[in-house]
Amino acid sequence: MSAAGGPAAALAEPVERVGRGWTAALSLANGAIWVGWFGPLQILLASQAKDFAPGAGMSKETMLAWVTGAGAMVSLLANPFFGALSDRTTSRRGRRTPWIVAGAAGGALSLLLLARAGGVWSMAAAWCLVQLTLNAAFAAVTAAVPDRVPRRQRGAVGGWLGAAQILGVVGGTGLATAAGGIGAGYAACAVCTVAGVLPYVLRYPDLRLAAQDRPPWSWRGFLAGFWLSPRRHPDLGWAWLTRFLINLSNSLVLLYLLYYLRDRLHHHDPDQGVLILTAVNSLTLTATVVVGGVWSDRAGRRKPFVVWSGVLMAVATAALAGWQTWTGAIVASAVLGVGFGVFTSVDFALMTDVLPKALDRGKDLGVINVANALPQVAAPALAAPIVTYLGGYRVLYLVAAAIGLAGAVLVGRIRGVE
Repeated sequence: MSAAGGPAAALAEPVERVGRGWTAALSLANGAIWVGWFGPLQILLASQAKDFAPGAGMSKETMLAWVTGAGAMVSLLANPFFGALSDRTTSRRGRRTPWIVAGAAGGALSLLLLARAGGVWSMAAAWCLVQLTLNAAFAAVTAAVPDRVPRRQRGAVGGWLGAAQILGVVGGTGLATAAGGIGAGYAACAVCTVAGVLPYVLRYPDLRLAAQDRPPWSWRGFLAGFWLSPRRHPDLGWAWLTRFLINLSNSLVLLYLLYYLRDRLHHHDPDQGVLILTAVNSLTLTATVVVGGVWSDRAGRRKPFVVWSGVLMAVATAALAGWQTWTGAIVASAVLGVGFGVFTSVDFALMTDVLPKALDRGKDLGVINVANALPQVAAPALAAPIVTYLGGYRVLYLVAAAIGLAGAVLVGRIRGVE
C-alpha cells in the first residue's frame, strides 16, 4: 500500500482492500499491547497486592481494586486524548505510526518501573504510567483500521485484531506465570510489547495528513470535540452503551478470578488455574472471532451477531454463579470465549460503521474505547462491596450476567446499521 496517496488520502473513505501482511502486522502490534496490559492485570498486580497488603492496612482485594481503578481512570482520558493528537499529526511518518512507536516504548519502560515498585503508592503510579503510554499506542492502532480498511472488510480485520487481542491476554498471562518472579514477568512483557509493534511500523508506511487539512488549533475546540452528543449521534450513543455494558460484565468476571479460584473453589494452584481458564477461553474465542467477523461481512449485517453473542456470554456468566466447581469454571470459560469472540470482531466493525467524521476517526474511536476502559473503573467499585458485604461471588456473577444481558438487548436501539 502507498505511503501517502493523494492530497486528502488520509481523510478519504478507503476502498482498496488491505492485504494479509498488513492485517497480520497490525494484529501483532495489537496483541503486543495487550500483553503489556494483561500480564500485570491477570497475575502480576494481584501478586504484588498480596505482598504489599499486610503492611498497608487493607485487604489484597481492596488494594488491587484501588490500583486497577486508578489505572483505568488514566486510560479513560488517555485513549481519546492520544487518538485526537494522532488525528492532527502531520509527521512524515504519518498520523498513527509515531504514536505507536512512542506508546510501545514508553509502555515497556513503565512496565520495568512497575517491577521495581516498593509499595502501593509506587505500584499505583507506575501502573497509571503503563496505562497512559500503552493507550497512546492502542489509540493509534485501532484508528488505522477505518483509515485503511473498507467497510465490507472490517469484520474480518476486526476478527484478526480480536484474535491477536486474546492471544495477547494469553501471552501476557503465560509470560507472567512462566517467568519465575514478578520482576522477570514484567521484563518479559516489556520486551514482547516493543518487539510486537516493530513489523508494522518498519514495514508498512502510514498515510500522511497534509498540513492544510489539519483544522485550526484552539483549546476550546479541541476539548469540545470529546463530547459526542447522543442526541446528534444516537447510533453512536447506543453502540457505546452496549459495548460498555458487555465489557463491564466481562470485567466483573475477570477482576477477581485469581481470588475466586483460591478462596471459593480452593484450587490447589490458583496461578496455574487462571492460566488454564484463560487458555480455554482463548481457544474458543480464537475459533469464533475471525469466523464471526467474516460471516458478518458476507451477510452485510452486524446487530444480530452482537445481540446473540451478548446473550451467550450472559448465560455463561450466570453459570459461574450456579455451578461453582472447577469443571463449571472450565465450561463457563469455554462458552464465554465463543460469545466474546463473535462480539469482539463484529462490535468493532459496528463501531467503525457509526463514526461521524473521517477527520476525527482517532478521537472518536478513543471516545468509543472509553467503553473498554470505564468498566475497569466501575468493576472494582461494584465488585469489591459485593464480594465483601453483599453475598460474595455468587451474587457478583449474577449481577455481571444481568448487566451483559442488558447490553445485548440494547443493541436493537441502533437504527443506522443492519
